[in-house]
This record gives sequence, structure tokens and C-alpha cells, in this order.
Amino acid sequence: MADSTLTAGSTSGPVASPTTDKILTQRDGEIARIVFNQPEKRNAVSLEMWQAVEAALTEFRDDPEVRILVLSGAGGKAFVSGADISKFESERASKEAVATYNATTKRVYDMVEAFPKPTIAQIDGFCVGGGVALSLCCDMRICGKGSQFAVPAAKLGLGYAFPGLKRLVDVVGPSFAKEIFYTARRFDAEECRTMGLVNRVVPDDQVAETVTETARMIAANAPLTVESVKFIVGEVLKDADKRDLAACDAKVADCFASRDYVEGRRAFMEKRKPVFEGA
Repeated sequence: MADSTLTAGSTSGPVASPTTDKILTQRDGEIARIVFNQPEKRNAVSLEMWQAVEAALTEFRDDPEVRILVLSGAGGKAFVSGADISKFESERASKEAVATYNATTKRVYDMVEAFPKPTIAQIDGFCVGGGVALSLCCDMRICGKGSQFAVPAAKLGLGYAFPGLKRLVDVVGPSFAKEIFYTARRFDAEECRTMGLVNRVVPDDQVAETVTETARMIAANAPLTVESVKFIVGEVLKDADKRDLAACDAKVADCFASRDYVEGRRAFMEKRKPVFEGA
């Protein structure tokens, strides 16, 4: 895993997971990264890769120095293209194996969605099937002009469970969600921007730079404020009878009681850039 002892502002190159070199992790100051590293298969994901991502998410979630997480694919031609079909015979050949695989992927999707810090999907090239599902668990999606998106379930006879469809409907609305699934076609980056599937579309050679700039901008802001907004937006998306409004109020109160609130006020009055501690 990435060296969690790095100090803020320091950079370390990507480090392979202890269990597979097909998942890389990195910490660049307050920015953590998880990279799907199987470019020869457009970063298709196997069970061992999902398990490595789960471990990385746990580490970065618990690292107080991490303020934002970026997920990306290696090679510049794909984010994630879904499951590694070549592994189906060894990983998904029996009912029990399928159950294990599905439970693991569900845990990862849920962990990304519930990650307490902001998350960005850095999308270069293709984003297909499980890649779309994973990107929808992130707070933001930034892609290149040449990116293409598809959920080909209807061409394969696959079923999609409620959580994944809900995430898509929450982002693009029911009509676009139906079009994506009904047609199973590829959608270009501009179509996806129009429907709200991606936040920003930039030139293909500027995706990584744009994501890094955005991540640094977010990381420089008050962590308690950013994390409280993430939590409260999550509650907004729940059914009214399942919302924890008391927890929302507590998150807001924590912001006003923090040292960062004092720092923000003083920095504004002193016309300087604030330095937030997350406390």
C-alpha cells in the first residue's frame, strides 16, 4: 500500500497492492489515489482486484491526512471496463463463487459511495459496465472529450440490482437511465455531460491535470465543511423517513465550533489564504 507516513505536500510514486500489482495506490499530500492497473484489458476487474481496492479504501478512509480520493485507470484508454471475463471460470463458475464476487463488489461500491471524504472519478477513454457503476459511486466524474460510456447489460442478458440503478437515476434522472439501459449503446462525452452523467469534459490530454487541480482546490478548503456537505447531500437523497436530520444538524454545529471556522474568519479579514486543519 502507499506509504501512509508521508507528510502533507510530499509525493510518492504509485505502489502496488500487497496482493496484486493490478491495483496501485498513491498519496500525494492530502490527495489519495487508487489506480486500476490492467490496461491490456481496459482495466477490467477481477475478484482479487476488488479485494485490493477494498483494503485501499479502508486505509485511506482511516488516514487523517487524506482529504480527497481519486479513482482512475492506467494506460489512458479506459477508466474501468467492468468485470474481467477471463476470470469467470475461476471466480464465478459456481453459485457460491458468484455470491462471493457479488458481495465483494457491493462492499466496494458501498464503501466508495459512503467514503467520508470527497471522491473523483478520473475517466480517460472507455467507461463501461461496472466502470459506470463505480464512477456513479464517486462524488464527481471528470472525463476527456474522447471518452465513451456504455452499460451493455441488455446485450448480455444481465440483470442490474436496485442500488446501481438508483445511483444512476439519482444522477441522470429516470428517462436518461432508461435510455442508457434500453439501448445499451455507447454515449460520447458531450452526451454524458448533457445528461449530467459527468461534471466536466476537457481535452483528452488535460484530464489528469484538471482532476489534480480540482482535487487540490477541494483539499485546500475546510475539511469539516466539505465532509458535512457530502454527508447532508447523502441524507437528502434518502427517503424522508430515513433521513438523520439530527446528525445533519450536528455536522453543521461541528463546523461552527471548529478552529477552522476561526481560521477562515481571520484569514478573510487579514486578506490571506486560510490554512485549515480539519478540526
